[in-house]
Amino acid sequence: MTATVDPRLLTTSVDDQASQWRLIWIAFRRHRLAMTGAIIVLTLYFIGAFAEFLAPFDPNASSSKDIYHPPQMLRLIDVDANGDWALRLHVESMRAQRDKFTLETKFVPDPSAKVYVSFFGKGDSYKLWGLIPMERHLIAPAKPGERFYLLGADRLGRDMLSRIIHGTRVSMSIGLIGVSLSLMLGLILGGISGYYGGLIDMAVQRVVELILSLPTIPLWLGLSAALPQTWSPLQRYFAITVILSLVAWTELARVVRGRFLALRNEDFVIAARLDGGSTRRIIFRHMMPSMMSHIIAAVTLAIPVMIIAETSLSFLGLGLMPPTISWGVLLKEAQNIRSIAQAPWLFAPGAAVCLAVLSLNFLGDGLRDAADPYVQDSR
Repeated sequence: MTATVDPRLLTTSVDDQASQWRLIWIAFRRHRLAMTGAIIVLTLYFIGAFAEFLAPFDPNASSSKDIYHPPQMLRLIDVDANGDWALRLHVESMRAQRDKFTLETKFVPDPSAKVYVSFFGKGDSYKLWGLIPMERHLIAPAKPGERFYLLGADRLGRDMLSRIIHGTRVSMSIGLIGVSLSLMLGLILGGISGYYGGLIDMAVQRVVELILSLPTIPLWLGLSAALPQTWSPLQRYFAITVILSLVAWTELARVVRGRFLALRNEDFVIAARLDGGSTRRIIFRHMMPSMMSHIIAAVTLAIPVMIIAETSLSFLGLGLMPPTISWGVLLKEAQNIRSIAQAPWLFAPGAAVCLAVLSLNFLGDGLRDAADPYVQDSR
């Protein structure tokens, strides 16, 4: 009598056949908040990469007659004086009017005048990534010389939407570059400390404890104030990035060190060592992949911390300085009562900071859960 085998036992699921990265991607897709955060983060980095093209105007172009111009709404249906309508993108013009009693300047709608908006129209000239000269913008006035303000204007009559778009590049990239530097320092120093132990571990941990014992905000303020005022905006940008990186690597180093202490006596590490594997191969081929979820969580949570740190320093006037444009520099413009009372749209960069930080946190939670095998097994 021959035994029969259930065909279902001969088949395996997609999860059983997939690689580790495929399994992480499958688990990540099931996390809706993480997917939403990933889309928003990628959108923000796309905006930062193509800021010149996406911004309607030159972020430093000012207009004395448009100081604190309120936001205008894009309209699609255009109705003329005869009552006929057509589909054409436009905004209603606004004219300045001085109050007879308070002498306050107010902007009132002027339905008789309209500013028509065109896609891929010609506007202020620029160089994409500083290399390619262009004049086309995603949206631009149909007639040269006209202006519109979808998010209002600041105290010098500069378009806030264009400035926020350009600020996205600096604020998002400073977090990415800073985390890359701190990740490198944290992995190298934390890995060496946990793998070798002894005097090396003691020396590295004393340095970590010294940095952690220093108050963060006064340390940032002191280091930022020590930067020469004669430095160019680019030099100051990289200096602030390095300062944030030198402070932020300690937490990751302690996490990596703890994991290495736990893993260095595991059977697979001892087997790799007895098999003649080099220290570099043991660390990066065997030990690092086993703590991937911890590294991902630390990295994705460190990026919003650095964004907030740069924003705080620039807001206090000790970080990036004009003409450099970042979200923190833009929020510094709202440090007065007039902005709160008459120009609340100047707080729009704060909304951009909140959106970026929340999206990065959701993305980090999803990546951590997807890369953690214990979380996947529980599901």
